[in-house]
Amino acid sequence: MPKFLKRFAVALALVIAGTGAYFATNYARYNPETSDLTDAVRHRAPGDFIRLTDGLTHYQLEGPENGRTVVLVHGFSVPYFLWDQTFDPLVQAGFRVLRYDLYGRGLSDRPDLRYDAGLFDRQLLDLLAALKISGPIDLVGASMGGAIVVTFAARYPEKVRTISLFDPAYLAGDPLPWQLRTPLLGEYINRLQIAPTLVAVQQEDFLHPEHYPGYFIRYQQQMQYRGFLWALLSTARHYLTRDGRQEFQSVGESHKPVLLVWGKADKDVPFEVSQAVLRAIPQAEFHPIGDAAHVPYYEHPEIVNPLLISFMNKN
Repeated sequence: MPKFLKRFAVALALVIAGTGAYFATNYARYNPETSDLTDAVRHRAPGDFIRLTDGLTHYQLEGPENGRTVVLVHGFSVPYFLWDQTFDPLVQAGFRVLRYDLYGRGLSDRPDLRYDAGLFDRQLLDLLAALKISGPIDLVGASMGGAIVVTFAARYPEKVRTISLFDPAYLAGDPLPWQLRTPLLGEYINRLQIAPTLVAVQQEDFLHPEHYPGYFIRYQQQMQYRGFLWALLSTARHYLTRDGRQEFQSVGESHKPVLLVWGKADKDVPFEVSQAVLRAIPQAEFHPIGDAAHVPYYEHPEIVNPLLISFMNKN
């Protein structure tokens, strides 16, 4: 080999080694995941745990056993405390209410699987079966949880009585940026660039985030448990890129009762998207909420809870 090629090869090897060391050092430095989800952690937590096909699921089920079952499905990354302003009012109204952490979030397991529609579908099916909930249910979904419940209702219409959607993700098959699709590079970007911004990004879900400081503290707590960031990246790769428009159309064609609530100042799923959802589900009872962003049910429960309870009672 010519000398200049040898020198180039040595220089390239040094660059690669140096770059690898830099990445490894910074990857560890910015890693918020320092703990495992253990039995001791879960023992101190509220709610209950149940083992399903793909792992332990954290849930809370309250209300009269003979009451109508309402299932609350949270969105992309905020676990079931998202429903703190909704859960108790529904129980007090006589409903049997179930909320749970999606896999990878909160205190549910973070299985090393593809976080796709099949996984979220299976988790809900397994949870209903394990808790012996067999009758038609009232499904409530927020943001990505809205897409999850629409898929569930389209696939299992006999299991669903009503559907309530709060600022639902209307997935149209948009591609993920190539950087996040690329193995290793996507993981690196997720850890060093996305993870440090996650708590701040949650504040954009509110029009008045200063009113809810405890919300963001609780969000950050789940980030310490290994597997959270992987779950988010896998969900972005395998779920958020899917085209769910036909499932919204199927729900519209089923003529099932649908409640649609949207914060007018939503930046995450802009208010204008509501028109696409209404075209797919023309029978939806639509309520725009002023002075609210992506979580109108959290910012204005005094408005949204009566709408939700009234909707379910009359259907």
